[in-house]
Amino acid sequence: MHSITSQYLARFRRLDDGVGGADSDGAPALLPVTGAQRRFVLVRAMDPAGRPDLVPMFFSFPRGTVDLARLAAAARRLAVLHPVLRARPEVLRGTPVLRLGPPEVPVTRVSRVPGEDAAAALRRVLRDWAPQGAPLRLFLAADGLDGTKGPDGPGGPGGQDGPGAEGPREVLAVVLEHTACDGQSLNRIVEELGAAYAAGRAADGPSPADAAAELDAYREAVLLQLAAEDRAGSPAAMAYWGDRLRAVGERAPSANGPQSPAQDGLPSGSAERRVPAPETGTSFPQLLDACRAAAEVLYGKGHVVPLGYPWGGRPPGAAPVLGCFLNTVVFPTATGTGPVTPEETAGAWWDDLDHAGTPFDAVVHAARAAGSGWRGGLDGLLTVDDARRRPPLRLGGVTGREIHIDGRAVRGPFAVSVTQGPELRLRMVWDRAVHSDGAAEAAFAALTGALGSPAAAVG
Repeated sequence: MHSITSQYLARFRRLDDGVGGADSDGAPALLPVTGAQRRFVLVRAMDPAGRPDLVPMFFSFPRGTVDLARLAAAARRLAVLHPVLRARPEVLRGTPVLRLGPPEVPVTRVSRVPGEDAAAALRRVLRDWAPQGAPLRLFLAADGLDGTKGPDGPGGPGGQDGPGAEGPREVLAVVLEHTACDGQSLNRIVEELGAAYAAGRAADGPSPADAAAELDAYREAVLLQLAAEDRAGSPAAMAYWGDRLRAVGERAPSANGPQSPAQDGLPSGSAERRVPAPETGTSFPQLLDACRAAAEVLYGKGHVVPLGYPWGGRPPGAAPVLGCFLNTVVFPTATGTGPVTPEETAGAWWDDLDHAGTPFDAVVHAARAAGSGWRGGLDGLLTVDDARRRPPLRLGGVTGREIHIDGRAVRGPFAVSVTQGPELRLRMVWDRAVHSDGAAEAAFAALTGALGSPAAAVG
């Protein structure tokens, strides 16, 4: 029996042959997608409005720092070099692909309407994202005149401004569709965007030979990834995931129902807590158990909640190209079924990692073949980042301060992000159409309590 990945590759090659395989310059018109990209392309295709999953990064600068023309030239140089930044996802005859397009990167100054600060203006822009267009877009919004109210001031969700943040500010949003990036790509985008900006508007862009070499490297990396995913979709792996996820159900009902209309009118809520990092660090199984504690508050006892987390990297032998390669691994989070020891969680997690390369759509197929009614929706998400690996965004010699803008629409019922560094930063966001603020705040308190931390600061 052929794996889902091998069937995908066969369909892609037929499509590729059908369009002639190349554009007028000899470059391939279509590119195959990884298993991670397949997931995001199909989610987008099934969304009634065709909305993609977006990955925004927000940086606060002193007002007047950002030269938009210079920034546009820098961003275009990135798109010329990196194929995934000029490729548009689409589904042709049921087959997800990337179609190469021109290296266009919209860079827009956002006008605020009366009553908006930068956070509200940028939330509006992301809500109105046009599905057809460039996968990388940049937006600049001026914040409050006094510098005290906005996305990173006392009046905004980011908390208190740090030293030297006085005075008018502006917020730059660097936004990518998830098909174009994963966590490993974001650091490189920040670093290269800053370097291209420093080079100035008149600097030479990548040569045609450099762009062609990067395109070859990208296509080779994707093909190597698909070969690895084909091997990871073996009958033994499918049997493993079928047994592992047989009890997972489709979208567990919230224990306390959705939020009544919130006073701020925003579709999501959030909570955050910073705590000293333990000397021995915080293991991933500990984080999974903390998410289990949160899920029990949100969904009650007796459920097996699908919790997803990104895992993986570029395949051996592949160049470190920009793209979306990290698979989403599913952890079946059983609530209220009796005490689970840290050793049991760690053992199950290590077993999962032995099969973590099986692409997400194959894992869903395995679960359904084993009798689960689950169709692939995730009730929770967990992401972990290391603050020490993220380079700062420097524009014109000024270092931007990365901030959060909460209150945006979220794809899943709840998501936990953990940033490790000198301190442990715990954040949780939730969809108010699924969970009430009260239930979510109690769930976050359970999560922080499971990690030995006090209850949350709520935003």
